[in-house]
Amino acid sequence: MTATGASQDAAARTARRGWWWWDRRRSVALDVGLGLLSALECASEGVEFAGDAGLPVPAGVLFGLLVGAVLTLRRRWPIAVVLVSIAVTPAEMGYVMAVVGLYTLAASEVPRRIISVLAGMQLLGTFIVTFVELRRGLDGDTDFDPGLWYVPTLALFMSLGMAAPPLFFGLYIGARRRLMESLRERADSLERELSLLADRAEERAEWARREERTRIAREMHDVVAHRVSLMVVHATALQAVALKDPQKAVKNAALVGDMGRQALTELREMLGVLRSPVSKPKEEPAPAPEAQAVQAAQAARVAPAVEEAGPSLADLEALVGQSREAGMTVVLSVQGDPRLYAPVVEQTAYRVVQEALTNVHKHAAGAETWVRLAHRGGEVAMQVENGPSDAAARDAGLPSGGNGLVGMRERVTALGGVFVSGPTDAGGFRVSAVLPASG
Repeated sequence: MTATGASQDAAARTARRGWWWWDRRRSVALDVGLGLLSALECASEGVEFAGDAGLPVPAGVLFGLLVGAVLTLRRRWPIAVVLVSIAVTPAEMGYVMAVVGLYTLAASEVPRRIISVLAGMQLLGTFIVTFVELRRGLDGDTDFDPGLWYVPTLALFMSLGMAAPPLFFGLYIGARRRLMESLRERADSLERELSLLADRAEERAEWARREERTRIAREMHDVVAHRVSLMVVHATALQAVALKDPQKAVKNAALVGDMGRQALTELREMLGVLRSPVSKPKEEPAPAPEAQAVQAAQAARVAPAVEEAGPSLADLEALVGQSREAGMTVVLSVQGDPRLYAPVVEQTAYRVVQEALTNVHKHAAGAETWVRLAHRGGEVAMQVENGPSDAAARDAGLPSGGNGLVGMRERVTALGGVFVSGPTDAGGFRVSAVLPASG
């Protein structure tokens, strides 16, 4: 199965993995750069923090460097980064870490409940620190009276402005990322389904081609076996009467010629279907897997060749007449009102009678034969029965492939009909078939 771009990207990401928790080099560069920027910011703010806390300046700078460098771990431990930023908020440092850490947390796979709690803590810590700093600054200015709500409102807006944008942007990026992953999974699943569909369609197409080859072979067997059997019978009779009755010999020779021409005509019609020209398409790029599946499904539907115009029940009289001309005693009886059936039903009924008469020529030379056809409500029935073979009749020496009865049974059962054959008590043989009218 051909891999899609989504699966190839996933495989490439897996192959590139090896930089600890990063999957790409640019991710390493980005996080290290952000960690360096945050460390420099916290180091500069650590100078003021050291002065307010009464610590040596180098200690404040070192503390700021360590705190700011935590941002490098944002992809691996986003919760820890946000907790560190909340912890250093009273020291008035880590603003870059607070913004980037909150964005990373919101875009990660951390449960929404934890994101909400940590975002609320970040907002509350920023609000308190901002409120205290504003109040401290205004206490030293006696000329400005801001009012009761000025400091809380300003502190709220500043804390919201610092926490809300990274939070919502991170939630959007996380949702978009999950959507893309879902689309990749659906694309891979669809690709697998299309590949399976293409395989099944190809199997159906191959099955249809086998069925069509079997059908053509059966048709050729019916035509060749019956016509050639009659030709051999007439040729045998011609050999017997050539010197005694020249006129009958001429008649038999003409019948042999007619039979040969009819056999060639029917074979030519069937072979013409196989030889129908197919235009060679121009070279085109290989279709996509989904297009291959559709093409294979279409090939499965159209694989069988178009049925050629075959014989029908109306041709039974001529068929029986050919056997009579070959010297066979055949009685044809029809029950019910004749009507039109599906072409495949009429052709199958004709072939059953044809093959049964051919078997009589082969195996029961000189036997009296009865052909019965019955038109019923929703079906048509046919029966070919012959009596015992005439011992005085000369054996034509026709070979038997043993596939005649098998072919008849396959034809009938393929249409949902019933086929029965076997010897009779009188020493003959009977072939019976019933076909549904609709096929």
